[in-house]
Amino acid sequence: MSGHPAAHWDGGTPQGFPPGRIVAPEVVGPEDVVAAADGSVLAGAADGTIWRLRLDAYPDAGVRAEAVAHTGGRPLGLEPLSDGTLLACDARRGLLHVTPRDGAVRVLADEVDGTPLRFCSNVTTTADGTVYFTVSSRRHGFDAWPADILEHVPTGQLLRLRPDGSCEVLLPELQFANGVAAAPDGAFLVVAETGARRLIRHWLTGPRAGRTDILVADLPGYPDNLSLGPDGAFWVALAGPRQVALELLHTLPLAVRRAAATAQRRLRPLPPAYPTVRVLAVRPDGSPACDLRAARSPYRMVTSVCRTGGRLVMGSVSARGIAVCPLPGAGAVPREGGRPADPVT
Repeated sequence: MSGHPAAHWDGGTPQGFPPGRIVAPEVVGPEDVVAAADGSVLAGAADGTIWRLRLDAYPDAGVRAEAVAHTGGRPLGLEPLSDGTLLACDARRGLLHVTPRDGAVRVLADEVDGTPLRFCSNVTTTADGTVYFTVSSRRHGFDAWPADILEHVPTGQLLRLRPDGSCEVLLPELQFANGVAAAPDGAFLVVAETGARRLIRHWLTGPRAGRTDILVADLPGYPDNLSLGPDGAFWVALAGPRQVALELLHTLPLAVRRAAATAQRRLRPLPPAYPTVRVLAVRPDGSPACDLRAARSPYRMVTSVCRTGGRLVMGSVSARGIAVCPLPGAGAVPREGGRPADPVT
């Protein structure tokens, strides 16, 4: 890494979430939620379905969810495009182009330098049509992601797909590369390294072009997906709080870490579903813009958050439904459609 010294997270005391609701229970495991230009929200589910949710009438008339495509794999990160189509990182199929209008799915990239893309994670674009996306691990697939976190060997990548269709690795050896988002002016990318609890910044233009520095280090949890808010802040979902025992394991010899990873792959114990939900907003200079936390939430392991229409929308790789709440100060969300609904907090 090069460039300026990293800013360590110091957001002060987190705020509580405003009261919200869990909607669209038919959507299971919406790992990433993203806001489209028309105000709708898109989410990819565990069964391969991509859903579109209309929140414009929420909470007065509830939420309408419709299935618009099926990837045939496990969709993770999504990126809406200006023509109404979208990009999808599918953990099993690679980088896809999806047309919600007719459900068509086309593979854009499933290998780089002759090596299959094992675990595509998240994707963004810049104004010139270039696509940037992450691979979380070259060693472990999506179904074994906890093994990669335990092993703590940097095999994640940031890749670039040019408009001519050529694909190349920009950054190798990342610690479980996850969310990626572009700055509003396209000057840099922000990438979440889940295994390192940090956000890195890769410069695309200007005198620092091609350099990478650490935007924020020592986050209070493990960052997952990123989204860009309308005010230029990057919203970050923390999939879980910092675990001291895990970081102690990371200091042990590689043979010990690999033994732990092997045991995880064989026994497949589920990671604990911590009741703490936390999302952050980070300004382009790394300073904190917002820090929200719920200590006891029925909606667990939040892996994505986006801001749209005065609301925060959150997804989870394992939970059922999508969480919606107003931005702090925007007022409480009443009952959905006049009926009680599951609370977020």
